Amino acid sequence: MNIHRHNYETLGLPLGPYVHSVTHQNTLYTSGLTAFGTQAEHGTISEQAKAIFSQLEVIAEQRTTSLQHLIKVTIFVTDLTDIDKLRAFLLEYYGEYLPASALIKIDSLFAPNLLIEIEAIFAL
Repeated sequence: MNIHRHNYETLGLPLGPYVHSVTHQNTLYTSGLTAFGTQAEHGTISEQAKAIFSQLEVIAEQRTTSLQHLIKVTIFVTDLTDIDKLRAFLLEYYGEYLPASALIKIDSLFAPNLLIEIEAIFAL
């Protein structure tokens, strides 16, 4: 089957029954990541997104890939008020390497200050 489960100490160990990422063959799947526990936790949606992409960079680096190999992101947001700012951040961050994407509006995340959660799929 060739399935490998990974946690990354620099991200802090998960408190729930999950791992930070799973690799299967040539694909890397991440769990949903938030800004929880970071300085951005009380920040704007763009600041939280930046903190999440920093975590994705750590995972990608550890798995010897990069954000250039990002295939798909699923983005969960609790508020659409600043969606244009989020989109501007994402366009700048992705550059020419745009992934497939889904944006889903939800009522809330597990902590009241969290505005966004992102899960990602990378090619290895």
